[in-house]
Amino acid sequence: MAKKKGNPAEIEEEIIYVSKSELKRDAQEFHQLGSDIAKMGKKQRERLPLNDDLKEAMVVADKISNKSDAYRRHLNYIAKTLRTVENIEEIKAIIDIMLNKNNQAEVMIKKIEQLRSDLIEQGDDLINETIEQYPTLERQKMRQLVRNAAKEVKAEKPARSYKELFQYLKDTMM
Repeated sequence: MAKKKGNPAEIEEEIIYVSKSELKRDAQEFHQLGSDIAKMGKKQRERLPLNDDLKEAMVVADKISNKSDAYRRHLNYIAKTLRTVENIEEIKAIIDIMLNKNNQAEVMIKKIEQLRSDLIEQGDDLINETIEQYPTLERQKMRQLVRNAAKEVKAEKPARSYKELFQYLKDTMM
């Protein structure tokens, strides 16, 4: 076997070959992701960290969704634009949570329900800890909702504040 001539101190770069099939799978994955985003409602899309090009593309997608060929071509454009996005992993993670993959949303809802029950039982100490963890919560509103929910539970009245407390925690924490 012949030896290569040259300076051994030079670093040889390894060329990584990507198969055509792998490129096609990646393209299909971006196309599916773009399709999922386009199918979402406007409110859900606002929660995604999309760049300006993608936001404009989604507006156009909403307008032409009833024209099959134009919509398909536009989804190809969206997939092409998604390939250039830097925060694609962040977008995928948020979509997974929204579409309830891996039951992440269900786990979070159970956690919020447990926190609500604990807040009603323990009171101010847990309220302070919760506000430290989630600074966007309002202390006064939390105390009022917890106090009213505790009164309802003791009096066995309809759980209006109990539900309000859950909704407030859900809106803030999710």
